Parts: sequence; structure tokens; C-alpha cells
Amino acid sequence: MKITSVKGTNDYLPKEALLRDYLQGKILETYRSCGFERISTPILEEIENLDKSEGGENLGLIFKIMKRGDKLEKALASGNPKEIADLGLRYDLTLPLSRYYAGHRAELPNPFKCIQMDCVFRAERPQKGRLRQFMQCDIDILGSDSVNCEIELIDTTAKALLNVGIRNFKIKLNDRRILKNLIYAAGFTAEDADSVCIAFDKMDKIGGEGVAAELLEKGFDEATVRKFIDLMSISPFTLDEAEKYCEDKTPVENLRYIIDTVSKLSGNSYSIVYDRSLVRGQGYYTGTIFEIESLDFGSSIAGGGRYDNMVGKFLNESVPAVGFSIGFERIASILTDAGFQIPEAKKKIAVIYDAADILPALKKADEFRSANYEVVLCERPKKLGKLFGKLEEQGLYGCFILNESEDIKVFGA
Repeated sequence: MKITSVKGTNDYLPKEALLRDYLQGKILETYRSCGFERISTPILEEIENLDKSEGGENLGLIFKIMKRGDKLEKALASGNPKEIADLGLRYDLTLPLSRYYAGHRAELPNPFKCIQMDCVFRAERPQKGRLRQFMQCDIDILGSDSVNCEIELIDTTAKALLNVGIRNFKIKLNDRRILKNLIYAAGFTAEDADSVCIAFDKMDKIGGEGVAAELLEKGFDEATVRKFIDLMSISPFTLDEAEKYCEDKTPVENLRYIIDTVSKLSGNSYSIVYDRSLVRGQGYYTGTIFEIESLDFGSSIAGGGRYDNMVGKFLNESVPAVGFSIGFERIASILTDAGFQIPEAKKKIAVIYDAADILPALKKADEFRSANYEVVLCERPKKLGKLFGKLEEQGLYGCFILNESEDIKVFGA
């Protein structure tokens, strides 16, 4: 049997798990302090719900679960591969939230401000930064179409990042409606828009010519593609420039309002800008979209947007919704590589005892715990020096040898 974890998943050593627990705790503490309430949903969803969720390229990364027993036999006999699966693992937390809200709306406040912190699953090709199982930390506001919801989400997410030690980041804003107007201005149709967005979302990775090549490969007219790339290459491209292509000025006015308000809130701790190249890959976004980029590491560390049609798929009525998700794995990786130390962590010590002295050892451990230490019990081995080395290697502050020590032996002192 294999002792390694499945490709695209990780085992975490105690020290790594401790950091993850700390980060999740600080993020959750920040979210709750800003008035959001935590919910929990299953990792399993009906495959029909997942397939109809407009998740963009993520729809091709769903882990599907085969039917069981007689149902599986009938599905196999049908010869239709689409009949084999009836369930799937969630690829993000937005679809489960939308289903949850549709089923519990009568029991929830309006608007509903919620927290989800849980694992999601994508059948990615494993590589650095691409996991098959990873943690997301989401906050969402459902039931309100006010642009102030976007401001509240941005402010809360920025607070959470600052509270875990992430500095020097930039918030980028766009609006799907502005982006689509630019797409139409180049000559694409409304039916083309989602496909164009999927290609354009890769602009920062493959460049303008790469996007053009992908659009041409999809069969779009060469003149239209070239006009689009030229339009998207205009620099600088401000909101004033974007406004020229929008008959409805509301999206532009909203972005100006968000940028102005958040800039005043930030206290120069971070910046916020309009970025016409921001797409966000999921097809369910309907309006404002946002992303946070770490300027120190040149990578996205949070993203989200407005998805006013998702809940309506379950209720057959429009329900406004907007959310922001922190890329937890990226944050944990950045802080680990930077040698981050948990501030104000309790000192951890070992109480070493002879086998016959478990009762007094437990009592002594409780005394230290009352004095604000974390305590692990270690039955005394033949060679103490080897044990000391192991404990120090694990990050313990020191040890206390029962019936011998008067004080804690501090490692490295």
C-alpha cells in the first residue's frame, strides 16, 4: 500500500497544521467581528446542480461520483456515460450556498451575511499552486442589490488579510457589464461573450497574441478578434475611457463609488484600482468582480463578485448575491515561505515522568496549563538527550523532569 497522499492533496505535519488553525481562526474571528455568521454545507452536491452552475472551466474539473448498486448497473447498460454519475464533490462554495439559501430563506435574516470556511475539490492536473483538495474562506451577502455590499465585503476581506500578517496588496475591480460592452464594441455578439471572457481571462498568462490565437481557434472572425485585442491594448484605460462604451452608466458609477469609498477606508494600508483586464473565470458572475493581488508575490490571494442569477436557478426568481473568497492555500504558503511565526502563541513544554508517576505527572501538567503553558506528557526514555533533541526540533520551549527539576529546562538556553 502507498504511504504518500493522493497527488494534488497534502498531509500536514503538526507545525503546519498549527499555522493553518491559527490563520483560519484569525480569519473567522475577523469575519464574525464584522457581523457575518458561519454556516456549513455537505461536500456532496447533486450532479445536475453542479452541471448547471455556470462555473466556467471548473465544470470540467468536477469529481463525479458513480451511482451505486442496481442504479449503476442500469446506467452502465444504457451506454450513456452521462447517466453513470448522480453526485459530485463541490468545486467551490458558491453553488452550495445558493442551494442552501434557496432552501432556508424563510429562516434567515435579510440580507443574509454568511461565512463558509471549508474544503472544495477540483480534478486539477497537480502542480505547484494547483491542489485537488483545498480550503476556501468565503463571505457572502445575499438578498441585497446595494453596492454597499461590495464595499462591506472588500473592507472585511482586507481586514482579515491584514490581521493574518498579509501586507502590500492591491484590490482590482471590474464589472462584467462593462467588460461585455467592450466585447460588443469589438463586434462580438451576446452569445459570444462568455467564450470570449474565458479566453481573455488568460491575458496575463499568454498575452494578447495568445488570447487572439485562442479566439481564432474557436472560429471567431479575424477582424473582430484583432479589433478586440487592439481595444484591450489601449493604455492607460481608465473608467472615463470605459464609460464611452457603456450606454448604461450605472456600472461605471458604481465602480467609482466603490473605489472612492474603499480608498478612504483603507488608510493607505492598500490600494484599489479599476482593471479592465479582470475577468474571473466563473460564468455565474453578473456584475461587479474583484480580486486581490499580493504585490510582494505577484499572485492573486482573493477574489469574488456579484452573482445575481445563481439563487434564482433554484427559486425561479431573481435574488441578488455577492461574495468574496480568500485563497487560503496561497496565504498559508506565502506566510510559511516567509518564516511567519504565530504571535503571542503559548509556550509549549514537556513534562517528563517515570512510568509509575502518571498521576503526579498529570497534576503537574495541569499546574503548568493553569500558568498558560501548553503541555505534552512524555514517559521517560533511557536516553534523555535524544528526547531533548526531538522536543526542541518540534519547537517546544522546554521541559520539566518530574521529581528532578525545580524549574523548566529551557531548550537552547
